[in-house]
Amino acid sequence: MFSKRSSAAPAPGRHEPAGSNPLDTIKTLSRTVSTVGRDAAEVRGVLEDTKKAVQSQGETMAALAGELGQVQRSQAAITQSTQQTREAVERSRGALARIDGEVGGIVQNLKQVEDAASQITKIALQTRLVAFNASVEAKRAGEAGRGFGVVADAVKDLAAQVESSAKAIMSTVTTLDSRIEAFSRELRSEGAAAQQRGGIHAAFAEMEQDVAAIDQSAQASQATMQALAARIESAGTAARRVMVDLDLAFACSDRFLSVSETLIEQIAQSGVEVEDSPFIRAAQEAAAEISALLEQALASGRIRSDQLFDSNYRPIPGSNPAQVLTAFVELADQLFPAVQERMLQLSDKVVFCIAVDRNGYVATHNRQYCQPQRAGDVVWNTANSRYRRVFNDRTGLASARNEKPFLLQTYRRDMGGGKFVLLKEASAPIEVQGRHWGGLRLAFKF
Repeated sequence: MFSKRSSAAPAPGRHEPAGSNPLDTIKTLSRTVSTVGRDAAEVRGVLEDTKKAVQSQGETMAALAGELGQVQRSQAAITQSTQQTREAVERSRGALARIDGEVGGIVQNLKQVEDAASQITKIALQTRLVAFNASVEAKRAGEAGRGFGVVADAVKDLAAQVESSAKAIMSTVTTLDSRIEAFSRELRSEGAAAQQRGGIHAAFAEMEQDVAAIDQSAQASQATMQALAARIESAGTAARRVMVDLDLAFACSDRFLSVSETLIEQIAQSGVEVEDSPFIRAAQEAAAEISALLEQALASGRIRSDQLFDSNYRPIPGSNPAQVLTAFVELADQLFPAVQERMLQLSDKVVFCIAVDRNGYVATHNRQYCQPQRAGDVVWNTANSRYRRVFNDRTGLASARNEKPFLLQTYRRDMGGGKFVLLKEASAPIEVQGRHWGGLRLAFKF
């Protein structure tokens, strides 16, 4: 199947060391490169996990920043309402004749203060919950999330301070309501005596003290929120720097992995029988079988060319992970299992054998992975319902679109629930009447 090269004699002037065997050397090199590829795939997988954790933390910081924006708007409303209340009190003290109207204004302004304080209490609680989730995510990320864990704990403490300030404001507003109601009754009494008017002035003085207390609490809360915003901005900046570094590491990891895979392919093409050779031949043979079956189906009229090459993926409602349908699903269910299931018997190292279209779509997987999805159980579905899905990750898309005689790759397979398996994969192109339809993927363990 794949090209072989004859084992040529050593070039003139070059001598093999006594006792050495070129074939053994190549086989040893193949095993060494395979180990390097496995390590490179593991590193790439760890980088991918770290990147996901950092992205999640960045999103959490963005959510916290949004909550802070709402709190700051509520604080601005408190400041404005407090100022209006102070002005109303001053006007009321200078014009008792118009006090009824001013009292109404005071009541309205205090209502606005109470509403804003209540909103801050709710937002502060939400902020604490978000910070708690951020702390959990940071712990899951291990060493990479330690810095974010510290920030999340600080955010939680500051949010508690904001909530305490808001509750103090609400308590003061309640006291003010009682006092306003008391002297409002006095004002409504006809012929108020001088003593009563003196009581009103005293009440105004107490009101001014209460308004000042509200203003002081609001300022303290604002200072706390500014500190909180600074911490969150710092964490967001750190997350963005980490993402840049991770992207660079990803690029280096991919190049390293590609070099390893290229070396493995070149060794396999040398004609020397190495550990990967049986799997490469099996993938090529299975691809040829699938190609022949699809061409026969076209020739017999079981399917049209536009249906076979259909890429109009129609979502299956409620599926999670997402599953889709195409025009060739029924034919794939009928033809592919006979070839795919037989390949599983090649070796106990074989994990799966699937035919995919050019976009990485798996119409029919091996029977053990074609279990109907369970509603709400994403982890189980990810591991057991792998059919009717598009796998367009780095490995899946490379295998699907490869047009060379074969392609060897090393990668980490996501089994759901945080479980991964390191695999090798041999793939070969599937062609139908001269057109590249997709690829045959044969995955096996080290």
